[in-house]
Amino acid sequence: MFQLLRLKIKEKLEFFYHKEITVESPSRQRADLAIPLFKLAKQTNKKSIELAEEIKVLLQHEPYLQTLLFERGFLNIFFNRKAFAEKVLTEINKQKAEYGTLKPTGKVVCIDYSSPNIAKNFSVGHLRSTVIGAALYNLYEKRGYQAIGINHLGDWGTQFGKLIVAYNLWGDEELLKRDTIDYLQKLYVKFHQEELKNPEFEEQARKAFKKLEDNDEQSIKLWEHFKELSLIEFKKVYDILGVSFDYYQGESFYNDKMDRIVEILVEKNLLIEDQGALVVRLDNYNLPPALIKRTDGATLYLTRDLAALLYRSENYLFDKILYVVGNEQKLHFQQLKLVSELMDYDFKIEHVNFGLILIDGKKMATRSGKVVNLIDVIDNAIERAYQTIESKNPQLKNKKQVAQAIGISAIVFNDLKNDRNLDIDFDLDQMLSFEGMTGPYLQYSSVRIHSILKDQEIKQAKDLTVFEDDVTYNLILQLSQFSHVLDRSIEENGPHLLSRYLLNLARSFNQFYAAHKIIVETETIRNSYLYLIKATRIVLNEGLRLLGMTALDEM
Repeated sequence: MFQLLRLKIKEKLEFFYHKEITVESPSRQRADLAIPLFKLAKQTNKKSIELAEEIKVLLQHEPYLQTLLFERGFLNIFFNRKAFAEKVLTEINKQKAEYGTLKPTGKVVCIDYSSPNIAKNFSVGHLRSTVIGAALYNLYEKRGYQAIGINHLGDWGTQFGKLIVAYNLWGDEELLKRDTIDYLQKLYVKFHQEELKNPEFEEQARKAFKKLEDNDEQSIKLWEHFKELSLIEFKKVYDILGVSFDYYQGESFYNDKMDRIVEILVEKNLLIEDQGALVVRLDNYNLPPALIKRTDGATLYLTRDLAALLYRSENYLFDKILYVVGNEQKLHFQQLKLVSELMDYDFKIEHVNFGLILIDGKKMATRSGKVVNLIDVIDNAIERAYQTIESKNPQLKNKKQVAQAIGISAIVFNDLKNDRNLDIDFDLDQMLSFEGMTGPYLQYSSVRIHSILKDQEIKQAKDLTVFEDDVTYNLILQLSQFSHVLDRSIEENGPHLLSRYLLNLARSFNQFYAAHKIIVETETIRNSYLYLIKATRIVLNEGLRLLGMTALDEM
């Protein structure tokens, strides 16, 4: 509603003046909307005060606008609070969870996210791609896109040469059956420890991987065994997080699709030989060469991503494709985009980059063995949430389910509330707090509203005067901006924008709750307040769902 009004005013003025007009939401609560007039005055050779009077006439019949005041070069616009509140709250209460949902646009977005490495534990380090990608999937679907979620498993590459060498040297089938990925992880770490002492190990790993590429029967059998065990463990994590994918297509899926990439590059005269390797030169773009094939003939990660790009374009007909991958892969995706353009493809590729998860301010590293297993962290968070419930609300039913919802939502929100470009610290104590910028704070706000609404009969609001005070009206303004926030979250591929909106919404509700007694004797006032907080919970809960969190009735 808020965004529709803003755009309607903007379009009307731009049509009249044939200039780009800024209609902004003031950072301070001096108005609902404001139009800066300095630039327009210069463009039209008119005084700002003259423009203000002109615009007042243009907008005089617009519904929901009450007062327009000129002040210091700005035309400040104030809504009719009663009419605006009635419109916003009626829409939310009628549409319920569909509020903010757009009809299908016919546009398709592919989202490549999570993508853990086979034969390695699902570490905390993979959390960011998983939860950011899942949130973006929900957001795009909410706003009318068909989203296609792809888990591009790291099931190919020289690391499997390393693991095969390690398993053939030190492997124990009984330990593998008992400890599965934990055991494979230990083998991987042991290989790198030995590699530091004996550099020949690296060459052995390369040869082992080349045998895998050449479909050596024993190598393929071992690789498939590692992959099967890993997927079982990964799916346990995804089930707990409530994350799903439309397709699991790892790097190996494109093994028979890479020759085509090389052929196209040859046809376009893009491939050159450089010290025995085949590369695409990107000197004109101030980037290093894009490696397509190594000296031993083994293909590289970029080759597979190019094959994946063509496959996805031809099979899913995407309008754009998102790669939810860390900051450290910036060069790779610059090269991917440029090489695809040199191949005469016009793909809209967006690298949804993100920072590291730090523990005690330090980066984790698989090779050194300093890895924090995500399952262990989740179990710890759930246990802590359970202990909190036991101490504060021991009579609560379904304590285990509630503790799981709190623990997981706390972990998810701790990630999503942060600008994805930044590194974040992983602090369980902080993220499980019921105060501050946390998931439990949002869940508790929803629970508080539910406790008020329970057993209350709620009708359409009749007394609109109760919506005119600043605290109440601020809450309604927050609700009206939900769709706008969803659009901004998509434009920036930034779930943190929705996360921060929900924090502001919860704060606005709690300020309203502190300022007003809701269950009052006067029925019309009581019902109007109930109508408002019911709408608040609808938006809050839908926002939580979009982020991959769980709204609760009790906690």
